[in-house]
Amino acid sequence: MPETNAMIGYGTIYEIGVDTDTPPASFTEVAEVIGITPPNSQVDDVEATHLRSPNRTREYIAGLVEPGDCSLEINWIPNDTTGQLLLGLKASGERRQHKITWPNGVTWTFTAYVKGFEPGSPTDDRMTATVTCKVAGSLIEAAAV
Repeated sequence: MPETNAMIGYGTIYEIGVDTDTPPASFTEVAEVIGITPPNSQVDDVEATHLRSPNRTREYIAGLVEPGDCSLEINWIPNDTTGQLLLGLKASGERRQHKITWPNGVTWTFTAYVKGFEPGSPTDDRMTATVTCKVAGSLIEAAAV
């Protein structure tokens, strides 16, 4: 049996484009990311049942792709550069290019806007924030360079 190719997430990078949603020349890295939940796109179900559908069973066809949301959890430091960037993007509703670079160098790039920023301040643990981004287009995967 061959050895596994499994990887850990350590080293994954999350970046946001410096410009609007057009492909930017540069990105800025979101600091102190703890974890990333990548876009969860799904295909809509479109009912195609008709009066003679076999066995009185509903029929479906694939519809449009809902690109879903992406979320990340960060160490939250009130009023730091990362928090200011994310809260500013949430307030503006501005769409930007977002890029995830996986530990093996593969990248996922997509247009998104910051939809939510939820900070937390526990008594005996680090302060964190969960950031939710609405994906607003197709995801582009690129091989490692």
